[in-house]
Amino acid sequence: MESPLIDQKTAPARQTARQILRQRMARARTRLTPEQGAALSARLVTHLLAHFPAPPGRCIAFCWPIKNEPDIRAALEHWRAQGAVAALPVVTAAGQPLAFRAWTPATPLAPDRYGIPTPTAGDWLCPDALLIPLNAFDAQGYRLGYGGGFFDRTLAVWTPRPLTLGVGFELNRLASIEPEAHDLPLDWIFTEAGGERARR
Repeated sequence: MESPLIDQKTAPARQTARQILRQRMARARTRLTPEQGAALSARLVTHLLAHFPAPPGRCIAFCWPIKNEPDIRAALEHWRAQGAVAALPVVTAAGQPLAFRAWTPATPLAPDRYGIPTPTAGDWLCPDALLIPLNAFDAQGYRLGYGGGFFDRTLAVWTPRPLTLGVGFELNRLASIEPEAHDLPLDWIFTEAGGERARR
């Protein structure tokens, strides 16, 4: 059954409906106070480390938190203390897969074309695990980002595919995001309520 926002419409209308949904999900997070966001992020990190007390890979990529997304840097610090390498994504060009550079708290960052803090130098890495922010998500492991398609393009060409861990807040959970052909499901979903394998 189609959702009220995404029904049997033309492709342009379907994309407009998706964009409206993206904006609605992002606005929902703006209602969180800094204190609320920090508390939810801390609970999420607790669940991440309960499921993965050891690093889930030698090189673990994450995204710098923007638009009131979960801040999971405490989990990266825990895994780095055990020998893992943390990495941040770099947009090299529109329409291209992401590249990744190492990150530590001392790494110089500069805003990229989207205003996201990004490493400006360093070796290119190939992460074993990706922690991917969830603007909206469902229990099947499908996520809705901001419309750039960077993670879908990256995962589509990556062999072997890395472990994918979605990180988000329960207020952005949907019954279904009504996935399209290019949408790729994640392996795990983590929120402040816990962690679960995607039910795909």
